[in-house]
Amino acid sequence: MSIFKSHISQMGAYKPPLEGRDNHQHLLLDFNERVLPVSPTVKQALIDFINDDQLQVYPAYGDIIQKIADYCGVKPDQVMTTNGSDQGIDLIIRSACREGDDAIIPGPTFAMYHQCAKIENLNIIEPAYSRENGFPKQAVMDAITDKTRLIVIANPNNPCGTPIARDDILDIAKAAPQAAILVDECYFEYTRQTVCDVVEQYPNLLVTRTFSKTWGLPSVRLGYIISSKDNINALLNVRGPYDVNQLAVVAIDAALGNPEYTQEYVKEVIEVSKPMIEAFLDKQNIEYWPSVANYVWVFFKQPSLVEQKLKEANILVRPKVDNNSRLGLRISLGNKQQTIHLIDTLASVI
Repeated sequence: MSIFKSHISQMGAYKPPLEGRDNHQHLLLDFNERVLPVSPTVKQALIDFINDDQLQVYPAYGDIIQKIADYCGVKPDQVMTTNGSDQGIDLIIRSACREGDDAIIPGPTFAMYHQCAKIENLNIIEPAYSRENGFPKQAVMDAITDKTRLIVIANPNNPCGTPIARDDILDIAKAAPQAAILVDECYFEYTRQTVCDVVEQYPNLLVTRTFSKTWGLPSVRLGYIISSKDNINALLNVRGPYDVNQLAVVAIDAALGNPEYTQEYVKEVIEVSKPMIEAFLDKQNIEYWPSVANYVWVFFKQPSLVEQKLKEANILVRPKVDNNSRLGLRISLGNKQQTIHLIDTLASVI
């Protein structure tokens, strides 16, 4: 007999395939990470902090909220830091929903949305993205009822890279004023599309972002939520006072002070690497979903074989199935040199 809620014991854990990943051995194109090291400025800031003998002291966050707010173009009281964006997603869902509420989560999408919704024992409604029509706006609108307490909009969506129009997001927010509209802008730096500037006008909008992907700092775990002042104050009642570790704040402070390394990386991925892989796939007549992010979801004739051959060449990609259980490979993009290597390897195995 379990001491936990029955639905918790019956759930499965979210277990990303981490085993055997080694960035010194593999080209890691499986987790949508930055595939180049962070800047020397960030590394030195972490070394200096450690050498200053402050690890034994509780975190003191200084002006990091102000700096994140300045970067986002919002007010400091509209920002809250979290232990990665995963914690932000969890806090929003825990705070907004009760057992039995409806959650609309268009899919396929990032597994953590479902994980957090299942923990709260929500009824999940999953309108389907399609390669032809993209985001299922009308199906989302049709699914809204007085039981709807959560609508998740990943912009762009993962694994397909589909963007969602700003007006569509705001139409949904208007149609469901009783629901938390969780807009995950995890890949914001690649798209520059946002609704964070209207969070006071739409009090049910909550935006999550992270320093894990484009900024190259997933190991130190720092994300943030942007929402109205009242929402942030409420969420601060749930988040712990020291949930964000000091090393994360030191790293992000240095990163925000040296944004060029991120901006240059984004430019190369979007303007060089992405057109290269798309041109190769087009030439080979290989199907993929149009993407605005740093990854493409590709449907090879023999996806499992292609994945295995890439792995033998020390290139890791991520298998993902669509709503029809068709297997595709989500391939993250790196710099030009890495993309040439990827294309050469693919050309030898397909």
